[in-house]
Amino acid sequence: MESSKPAASENRAEDPAKRRRRRRGRVLHVILLAFAAVVRRLPLRLARAIGFLLGSLTSIVARRERRIALQNITRAFPEWSERRRRATIRAMFRHLGMSLFEILWLPNVDVPIRDRTTVMEGTAPMLDIVDRGGGVIVFTGHCGNWEWLAFSTGLLGRPVSVLQRERNEAQLNRFITETRARAGVRTIDRGSTASGRELIYSLRRGGILAFLIDQNIRTESAKVPFFGVPALTPIGPAKLVIRTGASIVTAFIERGADGLQHIRFSEPWTASRDEDPVALTARLTHEIENQIRRVPEQWVWFHERWRERPEWEVAPPPV
Repeated sequence: MESSKPAASENRAEDPAKRRRRRRGRVLHVILLAFAAVVRRLPLRLARAIGFLLGSLTSIVARRERRIALQNITRAFPEWSERRRRATIRAMFRHLGMSLFEILWLPNVDVPIRDRTTVMEGTAPMLDIVDRGGGVIVFTGHCGNWEWLAFSTGLLGRPVSVLQRERNEAQLNRFITETRARAGVRTIDRGSTASGRELIYSLRRGGILAFLIDQNIRTESAKVPFFGVPALTPIGPAKLVIRTGASIVTAFIERGADGLQHIRFSEPWTASRDEDPVALTARLTHEIENQIRRVPEQWVWFHERWRERPEWEVAPPPV
């Protein structure tokens, strides 16, 4: 009886915010599983249509996100009219609504369905490297439906790993991780103690390792140009490329007017051992920017991309 008292005391002393997040996460996970079970039974076209309507509604009620998106898109495209900016933001919300329903529908996707719904270009050179035992690091951003990109790549039948920034809701992490795993995609949590070892292992065994580097997060970062404005960007992936000598590929997905998902992999290339990781990060960020310019409505404009995080910023090298 006495041995149980400390545990009860610790439970009472737990941060109430953490308890609320955990409860919210459990509820969210149950809701997602139930909702996904329903969405998976719908035709993909209908699921997308519902997502489109949900996104349209969200664009009206999400005032804070709309305000941030307008500030960001004004910074990125100062030459645009106000009308065009607002139209792009509305299209972004509709795109994200469709993407959400596509993610819930993803467990239906096998190789034949992928081949009917998705056009993949440039896979052969990347797969040749992997089949010869080499490692490939894929760089991308939150462009298009990036989870559809990961799932489709997993169905190529080679080892695929994705580095993930853990969300506050553990059950949401679990839902995303389990969805990816259906296609053979392994998720590595950025905050785990073994993440560094897992990243190296995923390359040494001959496989594909993917990073999204277009967000401002709590990790070692340097300011590189993004739409002409310095923005904190993670440099760890570039350091890993230089350290391992892995091949570099950029990959982007966009939803086409034809209703298909279009995925493009670049020709693989390698960085020299004396490459500057900041310069390499800037080069890769420029590729992401080019993709955003292609279809600006398919990027997450309400992310605070130009936020200051001095505690994570890497000092520039002395001149």
